[in-house]
Amino acid sequence: MKKRSIWALAFIAVLTCLSSPALAEGFDPVEYVNPLMGTQSSYELSAGNTYPAIARPWGMNFWTPQTGKMGDGWAYTYTANKIRGFKQTHQPSPWINDYGQFSIMPVVGTPEFDQDKRASWFSHKSEIAKPYYYEVYLAEHDVKTELTPTDRAAMFRFTFPENDHSYVVVDAFDKGSYIKVVPGENKIIGYTTKNSGGVPDNFKNYFIIEFDKPFTYEATFADAALKEGAREQKSDHVGAVIGFKTTKGEIVHAKVASSFISFDQAALNMKELGNDSFDTLVQKGKEVWNKELGKIEVEGGTLDQYRTFYSCMYRSLLFPRKFYEIDAAGKVVHYSPYNGEVLPGYMFTDTGFWDTFRSLFPFLNLMYPTMSKEMQEGLINTYKESGFFPEWASPGHRGCMVGNNSASVLVDAYVKGIKVDDLETLYKGLIHGTENVHPTVSSTGRLGHEYYNKLGYVPYDVKINENAARTLEYAYNDWCIYQIAKDLGRPKK
Repeated sequence: MKKRSIWALAFIAVLTCLSSPALAEGFDPVEYVNPLMGTQSSYELSAGNTYPAIARPWGMNFWTPQTGKMGDGWAYTYTANKIRGFKQTHQPSPWINDYGQFSIMPVVGTPEFDQDKRASWFSHKSEIAKPYYYEVYLAEHDVKTELTPTDRAAMFRFTFPENDHSYVVVDAFDKGSYIKVVPGENKIIGYTTKNSGGVPDNFKNYFIIEFDKPFTYEATFADAALKEGAREQKSDHVGAVIGFKTTKGEIVHAKVASSFISFDQAALNMKELGNDSFDTLVQKGKEVWNKELGKIEVEGGTLDQYRTFYSCMYRSLLFPRKFYEIDAAGKVVHYSPYNGEVLPGYMFTDTGFWDTFRSLFPFLNLMYPTMSKEMQEGLINTYKESGFFPEWASPGHRGCMVGNNSASVLVDAYVKGIKVDDLETLYKGLIHGTENVHPTVSSTGRLGHEYYNKLGYVPYDVKINENAARTLEYAYNDWCIYQIAKDLGRPKK
């Protein structure tokens, strides 16, 4: 089913289903979703370039089985036959790559930290992938691994074999990381600084992992060197291994939460799991996805068309992701990927407007206006904290694509009745973007604005690439700004 027909179906469904007060009896749209769709890809040949994002809609953290090596933008490919770990990921695309990532991997026999040595064969026949749940059998370790997420936390359920040497490896990745084992609390804490750009110097993703079984073995790694009994490491690349004796079929749970603010905030985020069992969290995750996917019910198609439609809709409800957290007072706060401060209010990230202004954001404005309002408020905060609206954020400004399409994203929401609280700042930021370019990220603001504002186009011979595309984008963006200027009664400039 081609993309155009998918969105045509979506538009028809919007017109026919907006008034539906509840899901039809037995309607279970999340079960049509296949998170593996689009994963048969490679750098050389694009066939989707996706990974199975196990997450809540717009969740701050996603989880994915990791078949690629550390730092590989193609974290999971369908043709791979080994899993190296289960990674917390924030990657919006292989080209933009990841940030704030770390992984967890159960092993038996030897406490291996090397990503190739700890890897295990797996088969898609023993793999179950749902948006809210993932399961796989790791053949080399005879361990079944299951995981289910919330927005900022997750629970793992490992089913171990009978073995005196069962372990869980935590890899905090390279480019600067920290790890500490806290055996008295069956806990590992750490942080990772690994990123692909767009972060301040103080960027960290703090994580906490709590197990429900006491440790009988503890070790840490620092730059490939194993130190048994050592409980704390800080270096370029660190990790930890904890172990225990297990009986056949013994289940060990691990609760995981993280924060871009602090360890204390990560502990608060852990409360998303509450006292729920693993199975209860799975059911709650399914209900959340069904609520959001259930906004549209399609009829008359084939089973494959339903699978295509809801799998694409699932992808449409992943980004932009929440980059805000809830503090001890119950207030919305965020670590700013633009100035490194912890500030009040919403923040979203991990999307580029170059394509999504045409389809994704108009769709969200129609179907999810409450969430869209939060996203628009997040854009206002981005301008306040960096001096520019974003064009490609992950998590901060990234140099990618052309145009000033934040204007169309903001104005489309406005004309559809989704209005931010601070319209003065909104308009000020729109005008600022037409007359300036970011000092270090040339895709943010308008590169070539001096020529465009004087001539009405960006010339071909001024050493600015994609000049024709920029001219077309800027012209459309100006038309959008004109619409809001008329409505606000702004004078001509």
